Amino acid sequence: MPKLGMEPVRRAALVEATIAEIGAAGSLDVTVGQIAKRAGMSTALAHHYFGGKDQIFLAAMRQILRQFGAEVIAGLRAAHTPRARAEALIAASFAPSCFDPATVSAWMMLYAQATTQTETHRLLRLYQRRLHANLTHALRPLSKTPRADAELLGALIDGLYLRAALADDTDPAAAQATALRTLDTLIGAKQ
Repeated sequence: MPKLGMEPVRRAALVEATIAEIGAAGSLDVTVGQIAKRAGMSTALAHHYFGGKDQIFLAAMRQILRQFGAEVIAGLRAAHTPRARAEALIAASFAPSCFDPATVSAWMMLYAQATTQTETHRLLRLYQRRLHANLTHALRPLSKTPRADAELLGALIDGLYLRAALADDTDPAAAQATALRTLDTLIGAKQ
């Protein structure tokens, strides 16, 4: 009989192992067996908890998005002006945790799989909608076109992240500075 309360512990271990395995491989070219072995459990148990590799990957991306959400919340709590809110969203997008090699690999897989898998596409769209809504809220008092400006900033953040993450000399600070300069261009440096 399984111990009560082990399921959340095992699920978390499998999620962490998935992120680590994807990071080590640089792709989704990993097996449930490899993930389970890294987590210290059997392949059958991994299948029992998640069903398959796609479901484990989605759980791993949800964990990464929760971590990103925590970065956003911490930044927004410290922001006391609309401009500071926009800056906090930009800063969270380029936080050091976003550039952990395993996290970068997982994000790349999310973008790649979103083109062919419905659930992965839905998860990517959820992230994009939340970022857009937060940026729109921050820009509303600062811009005549907050939705359009939020769309531009969101696309720029994603593009700058991809470039920084894939560069030989990853420089999140430079990417963040570019996004902040764009914010200045959109709303003016004095606001």
